[in-house]
Amino acid sequence: MGREREATKVAYTVEQLVAFNRYNPDILPDLENYVNDQVSSQTYSLDANLCLLRLYQFEPDKMSSQIVARILVKALMAMPAPDFSLCLFLIPERVQMEEQFKTLIVLSHYLETGRFRQFWDEAAKSRHIVEAVPGFEQAIQGYAVHVLSLTYQKIPRTVLAEAINIEGLSLDKFLEHQVANSGWVIEKSQGRGQVIVLPRNEFNDPALKKNAADSVPLEHITRIFPILS
Repeated sequence: MGREREATKVAYTVEQLVAFNRYNPDILPDLENYVNDQVSSQTYSLDANLCLLRLYQFEPDKMSSQIVARILVKALMAMPAPDFSLCLFLIPERVQMEEQFKTLIVLSHYLETGRFRQFWDEAAKSRHIVEAVPGFEQAIQGYAVHVLSLTYQKIPRTVLAEAINIEGLSLDKFLEHQVANSGWVIEKSQGRGQVIVLPRNEFNDPALKKNAADSVPLEHITRIFPILS
């Protein structure tokens, strides 16, 4: 409990610094420490991280590549939010050309385009970057499931395994959890192994999409008629 109270106190202090001293370079050490705190506690503050990146623009000699890399990894973990692009916009192009940042940009591109197999292959080559931030793999798996659930009503087990980079017994346990908690259903398809039935939503099932006319209140339509006449 004491550690939880301490973490809350630190977060509150940083929020105050960002709110009232966001252009004061004296808060750089506090913001850098807060990035490390986000990593260790598996929390996240986009506002504080953007503030730090802005300060680095005014104090380029004080920029820490390690801190910037951790900010970008945390931003990747926040997908589908556009946090990675927001952070990258504040990082000088010469810094982006460093190898670790080029790798993170490639990883971002693979995620944005749903190329999960390529993502996991590239991430495996850069474990020293992504594994420095706990929870990275689980966050990306969650994003992959999000993308699949918006795209498909049914997917073969092999497609899911490739997207979330899990196989065998680990995948069995993952599926058991999803069946119990997320409404997934597992079917056996002749000649294709297991097929996962995902819950229907307005994105993967056109029948659930509302017609544009249905979403316009009647009073709005009646107001248009006099205008048209």
